[in-house]
Amino acid sequence: MATQVGDVVLDVQDLHTYCFTRLGVVKAVDGVSFHLRQGETLGVVGESGCGKSMTALSLLRLVPRPAARIVQGKILLQGENLLEKTEQEMREIRGRRISMILQDPQTSLNPVFTVGNQLIEAIQHHHKGGAKALVQRAITALKQVRVAAPERRVDDFPHQMSGGMKQRVVGAIALSCEPRVIIADEPTTSLDVTIQAQYLRLLREIQQETGLSIIFITHDFGIVAKMCDRVMVMYAGKSVETGSVRDIFNHPSHPYTQALLDSVPKLEERTARLFSIDGQPPLLWKLPEGCRFAPRCPYTEARCETEYPPSFPVSEGHSADCWRLERA
Repeated sequence: MATQVGDVVLDVQDLHTYCFTRLGVVKAVDGVSFHLRQGETLGVVGESGCGKSMTALSLLRLVPRPAARIVQGKILLQGENLLEKTEQEMREIRGRRISMILQDPQTSLNPVFTVGNQLIEAIQHHHKGGAKALVQRAITALKQVRVAAPERRVDDFPHQMSGGMKQRVVGAIALSCEPRVIIADEPTTSLDVTIQAQYLRLLREIQQETGLSIIFITHDFGIVAKMCDRVMVMYAGKSVETGSVRDIFNHPSHPYTQALLDSVPKLEERTARLFSIDGQPPLLWKLPEGCRFAPRCPYTEARCETEYPPSFPVSEGHSADCWRLERA
């Protein structure tokens, strides 16, 4: 983890991103709020389709158009609201101040261009200079992510690299212009366990060297325990619980968070059947009136089905959206 946590770098307030389709309005992100401090890693967890990646794309204003639109909220990056920026201003901000490591390096890298070409394309938009200076910057970026023999590998094509090496190159592209915030969208999904551990260790080292702030989107609670300072649990477009890693693991306060943790196999316990969460997440264009987890929750009461709960404080920096906490 980062050795020091500083001032708030990113502050997201009441963010709504909807997709307007023939089926209806898909509320992919529906009132999400969180903040990120300098040198901090925020883990974002939840089932597929809960709005994690759409939240990340909204921060960069790269939601799929024309269907998707950010309809409400604020995204304050170092005090500046990104939703008030022009498209030209956003081009200057992306990469330079906030950047993203995409999930699959196979689709993130263009197979017909060398690694150096793709690094230089990212760098030259923010750093002017001659060809030699740009190549040197590309080599430096590869060195930063610990690519061996970067002077030679800069001329390689993606197919000449392993999966782990390609993921490092994608990381180099994201880090090449020294952003303050990195969004890592499940960057270790396609890597085996050994390479995954190396990649996570690399991210931690870079964070400690540069004071980088990271939003880490993942399904893996093992990665959350290793990488993150705080956790935001998402369900059906909402942030249902936020707290420190210690609070989330030791005192999960939302039934969905508890169910996610119960779904993680425990090596010290022998069981005939692994735990699973009953039912399916709701359709985002046909959401229930009350708590969105109510149809799957073992603690549901009448009010849960008709009224969405506010966010109740559990302890300092720890809150959850659950009616049970009103009586706590």
